[in-house]
Amino acid sequence: MKRELEYFFAALRFFTRLPVPAWVGHSQDQLDHAARYFPLIGILIGGIGAGVTELTALALPLGVAVLLGMAATLLATGAFHEDGFADSCDGFGGGWDKAQVLAIMKDSRVGSYATLGVGLILLTKWSALTEIDAAFGPPFLALALIAGHAVSRLAPTVLIFALDYVRDDDSSRSKPLARRMAPGELAFAAICGLAPCLLLPLADMLVALAAVALATWLAARYFLRRIGGYTGDCLGATQQLSEIAFYLGLLCSFI
Repeated sequence: MKRELEYFFAALRFFTRLPVPAWVGHSQDQLDHAARYFPLIGILIGGIGAGVTELTALALPLGVAVLLGMAATLLATGAFHEDGFADSCDGFGGGWDKAQVLAIMKDSRVGSYATLGVGLILLTKWSALTEIDAAFGPPFLALALIAGHAVSRLAPTVLIFALDYVRDDDSSRSKPLARRMAPGELAFAAICGLAPCLLLPLADMLVALAAVALATWLAARYFLRRIGGYTGDCLGATQQLSEIAFYLGLLCSFI
């Protein structure tokens, strides 16, 4: 049990900026097994976003509340996944071959593709969440946020399980995610990622999960074709795209 707690807190430290107990320590073994808790971290982050959204909506217009909820999740994660999405936009948008793509993604400078991509995906997320509240009502929005953050973090674990990590250097922050997950680890991640979805109506849940599956498959196929596998930035991009796909799937189910 203590070892699993160490793995969980290692994931919390790696994927967020939330504090962890001092007794956890640091080790490569912890990081190697942290990915299985990725969706569980999503439940926590989704809960933070949902809580801030619901509380601020008591005194402020819904659009402002949703924006503040999004800001809370960005603060909690340090925009970890948005940064990966931004780097992926620059890399795949500006690179012609694998070497160029990887070099651009590693560059800390922000290009036009990244600026436009992050702006559009945040705007799409805000618009989708406000429409979800209008379509389904406030309690549904909170559940959608928690489920969306959880299942969208299951999507990158599928890439870790199925694809190869393509960087061959040790300087990347995401190097611990290079270890391919075991089937049992993926199964545990799937349980954590899918559990919150069970709180949603069955028909809505199935459409949203189908949208996530499609987004994950398209992302994996694209990464495989362009660079032969994934990087840490690709995982962040997959999380962002899958989260958007989940919300849009919910809206499609309502039509």
